[in-house]
Amino acid sequence: MSVDRILLTNDDGVDAAGLRALYDALSAEYAVTVVAPADDQSSVGRLLSDDVAVDDHELGYVVDGTPVDCVVAGLDELVPEADAVVAGCNEGANLGAYTLGRSGTVSAAVEASFFDVPAVATSMYVPGGDDWWKREFEGVDFAHAARATRFLVDEAVDAGVFERADYLNVNAPIADADRAPLRVTTPSTWYGLRAERNGDGRVGFSDPIWGRMNEDDVPDPVGTDRRAVVDGEVSVSPLSVPHTAEPDAGVDDLIDAYEAAVRS
Repeated sequence: MSVDRILLTNDDGVDAAGLRALYDALSAEYAVTVVAPADDQSSVGRLLSDDVAVDDHELGYVVDGTPVDCVVAGLDELVPEADAVVAGCNEGANLGAYTLGRSGTVSAAVEASFFDVPAVATSMYVPGGDDWWKREFEGVDFAHAARATRFLVDEAVDAGVFERADYLNVNAPIADADRAPLRVTTPSTWYGLRAERNGDGRVGFSDPIWGRMNEDDVPDPVGTDRRAVVDGEVSVSPLSVPHTAEPDAGVDDLIDAYEAAVRS
């Protein structure tokens, strides 16, 4: 198949600079229709609403809902002729296996795979400080992410990538003067999320990995997504949809034991 029309969504909201950066990069070659949330929907995962309000937007449509709402409404109703879905570019990385089900950006790509539509989820790693999310971004900051995404959309379908993978999770470093090379990666399995009960009876959560995201301290080897972005590379993880059945997990034996216990 060839890619002619792209459904572009995100989880940062329709006015995010990262979405516009990908739109500008992709619309030079493809018919791009934006179907994006009205506001920030970060970390909502695959949350689906009962129904959503949809309004016209200069780039396509704005949806008062989640990224998954956008993909389902887009592929089934608003842009059913889309050949591919691109989600992003997220302002902040989506790295590590434990983020995949939580990220709205990645969840949009996962949802597209159930429609049998190739998808790319693109995020930008932003290093530095506790207040990194307060930074204002411009289109040029997403240059590595936009260039890599455009290349993958151009080449991956014809190369047969989506015959073996359902979607690509792409994480690019924030742009600098040099081009960032691509590296095929697997999501890191390192998990450090912590919970701490506060004095007011609440429980707060923290992810200490962000304090270790530097070349000398990141706990992941070469070939993982986190290591790639720390090394100044664009991480490309070819992934399949979750919940793969494991018929040889030994549950058959448990079922036999259960039936024997019931009969006794």
